[in-house]
Amino acid sequence: MAKKKSTDPSASAAEPVGRKAVGAAAAGDESAIAAEPVLPVVGIGASAGGLEAFTHLLRALPSDTGMAFVLVQHLHPDYESALTEILSRETKMPVAEVQDRVLVAPNHVYVIPPNADLVLMHGKLHLLPRKEHEKSMPIDQFLRSLAADRGGRAIGVILSGTASDGVLGLKAIKAEGGITFAQDPATAKHDGMPHSAIAAGVVDLILSPEKIAAELARLANHPYVSRKNRADESPGAPPVPVDALERIFMLLRTHTGHDFSYYKHSTIQRRITRRMLLHKLDNLTDYLRYLEEHRPEIQELFHDILINVTGFFRDPEAFDVLVAKAFPEITKRAEGGLIRIWVPGCSTGEEAYSIAIALLDHLADKASAIPIQVFATDIDELAIDKARVGIYPENIVQDVGPDRLRRYFSKVDGGYQISKRVREICVFAVQDVAKDPPFSRLDLISCRNLLIYLGPVLQKRVLRIFHYALKSNGFLFLGTAESIGGKADLFSAVDPKEKALHEKGGCHAARTIRYSGRAATDSGARSQAREAAEPNRRPGTASRRIAHGSIRARRCGDQQAHGYSPFSRPYRSLSRA
Repeated sequence: MAKKKSTDPSASAAEPVGRKAVGAAAAGDESAIAAEPVLPVVGIGASAGGLEAFTHLLRALPSDTGMAFVLVQHLHPDYESALTEILSRETKMPVAEVQDRVLVAPNHVYVIPPNADLVLMHGKLHLLPRKEHEKSMPIDQFLRSLAADRGGRAIGVILSGTASDGVLGLKAIKAEGGITFAQDPATAKHDGMPHSAIAAGVVDLILSPEKIAAELARLANHPYVSRKNRADESPGAPPVPVDALERIFMLLRTHTGHDFSYYKHSTIQRRITRRMLLHKLDNLTDYLRYLEEHRPEIQELFHDILINVTGFFRDPEAFDVLVAKAFPEITKRAEGGLIRIWVPGCSTGEEAYSIAIALLDHLADKASAIPIQVFATDIDELAIDKARVGIYPENIVQDVGPDRLRRYFSKVDGGYQISKRVREICVFAVQDVAKDPPFSRLDLISCRNLLIYLGPVLQKRVLRIFHYALKSNGFLFLGTAESIGGKADLFSAVDPKEKALHEKGGCHAARTIRYSGRAATDSGARSQAREAAEPNRRPGTASRRIAHGSIRARRCGDQQAHGYSPFSRPYRSLSRA
């Protein structure tokens, strides 16, 4: 099946030689192909036993789905692969070993070559030399690039194999609104990879290879992934009627306690359509009936809406800016005091732990002398539970790096756990940033996964809350797709090149934040987090209820007299927007 390669492995990774031409469609006019509607791409990861599984999948798959298929198989780096010849006998679609910078084409199958990593960018497959002395996770690497490039038209499949490669990739695809599959472990020769993905909660459908093929054929004709949509359109069905959307909001609010009315409706609509696709429902009326008759589906939709892209040290360049521009000033002000950080929308905790680790690295020998508090909150209770435990798959080495993995994690069954030292710094709590009392006197707020999902009204409110919660000269750290919008009077750039934000100057004006429910002083907000983390603890300040209460800060009389408006206190923030 494989023979010893005569070429140097590193050279073959940089300039792999394919066994078969990629096909006329892929080798033709690239501009014409690129102008077509966004092509759905199916990334398929496999390891031990994966050839048999993929063979069964190909045999059952129609040759005219209009999708492109990319197989990422764990291969020995020193041997040429015979996968192309073997798989060519199982399908009418052209099967090719990937050549660098080839443009993916519909109804084609692409196979990763040995001793190379593979990513998809702007519709082209790029080969990367495999790093020596590092554990390779080629499936995760490709699936994450697939999610970033295709969004809701990314489809991930994990077949037979050992260990956990593919978990982070499926998580990224699901976060972008794509569809994820895992082979039914009962049908897999080696169930390690499918089982890891299923246990991580990142799999939509668990099926045999033949049934996965049937589902892919069905998906190919669905509006959510169909190429019939224009290239500039997001995947999804026609807009959901407003009255139907309001009924769904009512169901969500009744059964989860959270109101999504002021979230971006386009995002909600795509998530609804995605759920309809998985349940084979084409009519919104049928889905509403399904929601009413199957209460667990309301929770599934709730969690689908909350899925977001996260990971350790996401956007490394942004962390470089944070460490270089914010941490020195925060540390300087904290001499003999306390550093306080809030991470709203923390999901499963990677962002909060990343900031804690980066700050500990920055403080170095001073870390023991300066207390650190990182408050991390989210409305998803399941995500908060995972964050508190702090156990993540082995694949995180790609993002964390070997050195930090050794210093801040310990090996446990199924992956790595954050060290007790870091976990004690981070307090996780269930909180709705738009309506629950915020923390205050903060040095830094990191909100890199939330604002892009909020509508304009809610976005403005949340930015004012952040403005209230920060100290003078505090920092707001935003994501690559986020900005302060029309709130430039509250924040300005620390580093214009990086589009970061910083203090404009001024003094604390009278500030009032009104809530429909509880309101609390900062100590109460902190107690709320502590009570959530320690349910057996005796209730404290956070348990008080003050209907339509307010939180007031001290006045700056002169500025207030001259019309200095509430929420106009300037702060600084960092953003990769």
